[in-house]
Amino acid sequence: MKSGVLVAKVYSFLHVTTNYLAFPAYAFGPSMIPTLHPSGNVVLAERISKLSRGDVVVFQSPEDPNKLPTKRVVGLEGDSVSFVVDPGKNHESRTIVVPKGHVWVEGDYTQNSRDSRSFGPVPYALIQGRLLWRVWPFQDFGPIGPPTTT
Repeated sequence: MKSGVLVAKVYSFLHVTTNYLAFPAYAFGPSMIPTLHPSGNVVLAERISKLSRGDVVVFQSPEDPNKLPTKRVVGLEGDSVSFVVDPGKNHESRTIVVPKGHVWVEGDYTQNSRDSRSFGPVPYALIQGRLLWRVWPFQDFGPIGPPTTT
C-alpha cells in the first residue's frame, strides 16, 4: 500500500511538473546556429513565463503538428517586423504587423531556417515552452540567452 501511494505521488509530481511548469526537449538542426548545436542539444523548457522578444521557444509547427521546431521570438503581437523573404537568394524585404494572439519567430541562422518568413506568425496556442537551459552535451551546459555572433 505504501509503495502504491509513493508511486502515485511521484507520478502526480512528474505530471504537474512536465505539463504545467517545465519539461526536457531535444532541439536540433542548423537553423539555431550558433545558439544551439546542429547535431542536437537537450534543453530545459518552461511553460509559465510571459514571452519576450529574444526568447527561444519550442512550438508545434503550423505546417506539421508532429514537428516541434525551436526558433527565436522576433516580434510580439502588434509589432511591425521587417524581414528579408529569402536571404539566400535575394534581398526582397517585407514588413508585417504581427496579429493579436501571435508571435513572429525566426532562426538565428536565417539563411538555413524555415520560420515565420515561410509559414507566417505562430499562434500563442502552439507555443509549448520557452527554452531556459542547455543541459546536454555537458560542455554546452548553461542558460540560453541572446544570439551570439560567430
